[in-house]
Amino acid sequence: MNYDIAIIGGGMVGASLACALGGSRLRVAVVEPVAAPRQFPAEEFDIRVSAITRATQNVFAAVGAWEGMVARRVQPYEAMHVWDACGNGAIHFDCTELGEPDLGHIVENRVILAALLDRLGEFDNIDFLCPAHATGLQLGDDTAQLFLADGRTLTAQLLVGTDGTTSWVREQAGIDSTGWAYDQSALVATVQTSRHHQNAAWQRFLPTGPLAFLPLPGGYSSIVWSTGHEQAEVLRTLPAGEFLDRLQQAFGDSLGRMESVGPRGVFPLRLQHADRYVLPRLALAGNAAHALHPLAGQGLNIGMLDVAALAEVLLHAGHRDIGSLSLLRRYERWRKGDNIAMVGAMDVFKRLFSNDKMPLVQLRNAGLSLADRLHPVKNFFMRRGMGLAGDLPPLARRPRAGL
Repeated sequence: MNYDIAIIGGGMVGASLACALGGSRLRVAVVEPVAAPRQFPAEEFDIRVSAITRATQNVFAAVGAWEGMVARRVQPYEAMHVWDACGNGAIHFDCTELGEPDLGHIVENRVILAALLDRLGEFDNIDFLCPAHATGLQLGDDTAQLFLADGRTLTAQLLVGTDGTTSWVREQAGIDSTGWAYDQSALVATVQTSRHHQNAAWQRFLPTGPLAFLPLPGGYSSIVWSTGHEQAEVLRTLPAGEFLDRLQQAFGDSLGRMESVGPRGVFPLRLQHADRYVLPRLALAGNAAHALHPLAGQGLNIGMLDVAALAEVLLHAGHRDIGSLSLLRRYERWRKGDNIAMVGAMDVFKRLFSNDKMPLVQLRNAGLSLADRLHPVKNFFMRRGMGLAGDLPPLARRPRAGL
């Protein structure tokens, strides 16, 4: 089976890349071992959600998937409240300060993926191979081969690994990565509070790690509670009433009483960055290339910028070999520096805010309060966090009026 590009990993990043290449002259295969649900009960929320920046929303809109997400459900958030549990430092972000309708959207991961897969199926130049398990790959001078468990062999000019933090593609290609496991896991769940979230995101920095409340439709909130591994596991297994009591103590009463909680999940956290993003005939994108702490919700967003940059390079290759190292290095140079900076910044914030050492407590409280008063600084952080600034690929840029 011959293709121009074979994407290994049909999750949010891989499906987005395929959609970005949809309708082009390139023939694309997406290889995914597990079929994702397209329909799910409306009264249930996915425990995994993503904070979508304006740049990521622009990518989803450009590839024709945003409408499908909105038709299911998305939740805009217009403000963000951040404060320190160990002092009085606080900062407040509001979309009106930038003249924007919102700061971003909170979207369930399964909603994102379902809309992308629906859109992917509309393109004649894309084959979605699922379930399909890759068992080996070989990078040649002119082509690459991907071997599947069912005996099929895919031949392509380029293989793209979008298969997550524990990337099989990265391992098979012999690309090393730098990083470490954090001393934290993230507990995630959906909760209901007696007060409405006011279309705002709320984050309290505790000595053990940040606790975020992200707004969902119907007044529900998705929580991301970063804490020690043992504590996270204890919280996961507590009876609902005891868990809600612990959550109340940790978060306070900014949203009133904690009234109910749905299923809980725990995910270990780590920092990781691939030493290389590309080899001849191979590229990495998304979590296969980098993983970072979720305290600012930027993991998927920088992955989507990878998608937009790689798609731009491939779609405008002209007559050049799309698997050549010289072409793929354009993508690596475009994204690697920014990604290293983001991964490093999140690591610094994690270390600064996840402790109760007095000099650091004083420093971060003073920093939060000062940044809140310095509007140019705060607006800079808002614009960067929303994906309105920086070296954005065309797919991620705000559409111009009239276009």
